[in-house]
Amino acid sequence: MTRTLRVAAAQFEMREVSSFDAFADQARSLLDKVADARLVVLPELFTEALFTLDPEWRSHGIERLTRIADHTEAYRELFAGEAARRDQWILAGSHLVATERGHENVAFLFGPDGQEHRHSKTHIFPAEADWDTAEGDQLAVFDVDGVTVGIAICYEAEIPEVATTLTAMGAEVLLVPSYTFTEAGFWRVRHCAAARAIEDQVYVVHCPTVSHLEAPLSPGWARASVLSPCDLVFPADGVLAESATNVEDVVGYELDLDLLHENRRTGAATTHKDRGRRRELYASYAHVSL
Repeated sequence: MTRTLRVAAAQFEMREVSSFDAFADQARSLLDKVADARLVVLPELFTEALFTLDPEWRSHGIERLTRIADHTEAYRELFAGEAARRDQWILAGSHLVATERGHENVAFLFGPDGQEHRHSKTHIFPAEADWDTAEGDQLAVFDVDGVTVGIAICYEAEIPEVATTLTAMGAEVLLVPSYTFTEAGFWRVRHCAAARAIEDQVYVVHCPTVSHLEAPLSPGWARASVLSPCDLVFPADGVLAESATNVEDVVGYELDLDLLHENRRTGAATTHKDRGRRRELYASYAHVSL
């Protein structure tokens, strides 16, 4: 029997909200549009919308963004409940969480049977340093109905070693929530996500945040996609599905995992195995590595 996983990217638009319930209602409305997906990916730090609960939010500096961590328990309760009620896996984007080391940018993966997995972003974007953001120190993969997934939050997709490690740990699908402030930033992440799909022969679900809110919050440039390697059995450009640009939207696709593994074995470019074929060569240059 063919192994498949229907995935969806739910491209959330941050809006000014008057209550947590209003934020939750918007999230539920978006999830309603991907009821047929088994795994739904929401964007990075879309919970920044909660910053606008303070009527004076426009007058505050961005360094006060960490106050959204006050809503961590309500956020966890919301998406844990939705995953159970909808019988779905939900990668609830990422959220700032207060820890002993500062605030970490943490992605939460909620399962339909009460599972809760976390991944703390290991490479923060330079601008995140202004938010008292600490970096995580662990990479992990997770089982979603027999499919192995890894999480790379935004800038992590631009660091090849992250995806290489996750793939070596067995990842077949990379989940990439992102929040990019400019079109150039979007394309950095998108092009790198496509490169990771090619070099590691994995599927990638890329889900960015949309925002047209005012300062101190940043705009969000977005076009969600589901990506594959570029080979004869996939679209030539590696784009399986793509959303509209800079508006709230959803996009879904049923991933064929057997096809992916066959491509790793017999594709025109077998980069998944060939990247490790010359380990001794790479090791001989370890002294010049970063």
